[in-house]
Amino acid sequence: MSQKVLLNAKEVNIILHRLACQLIENHNDFTDTVLIGIQPRGKYLAHRLCKMLQEDYKIKNIQLGHLDITFFRDDFRRSEKPLEANVTEIDIEVENKKIVFIDDVLYTGRSIRAALTAIQSFGRPSEIELLTLIDRRFSRHLPIQPDYRGRQVDAINEEKVKVNWAENDGEDSVYLISS
Repeated sequence: MSQKVLLNAKEVNIILHRLACQLIENHNDFTDTVLIGIQPRGKYLAHRLCKMLQEDYKIKNIQLGHLDITFFRDDFRRSEKPLEANVTEIDIEVENKKIVFIDDVLYTGRSIRAALTAIQSFGRPSEIELLTLIDRRFSRHLPIQPDYRGRQVDAINEEKVKVNWAENDGEDSVYLISS
């Protein structure tokens, strides 16, 4: 197994600032916007962006939640190992709000399809956008594209993209892993 560094900590930080600025351009003061990190790994990116928007760009009252999609996926019964659900934390009204789904890697699009179904349990948003750190653009099974992307990666199906967050993995980095 070999791994190649796609992004180091400095590059991740630069991309996060760019994504934060793009969100500010489109959502201004965020009064009608809710950031939703898709569990499990999108929550790290969502928290990081929320913190950056608040501390570096002085945006107040950002609404943040986490959405578990485990049992909304179309492949959840195909796994031989038992699935462990994550916690959904959406303590805010999503009805008629602009939702920004946040995930670390966009691969087949199935997680986003599941998130679209899951969010309906909380109301009907006026608009939904997608922000992803890594877009594996040639691996899509569904016609889903990000509105905000950090980096596009051309990886063949046997390769994996691994995003590490300092809060969870001890470093900010993105690796391309080949078997």
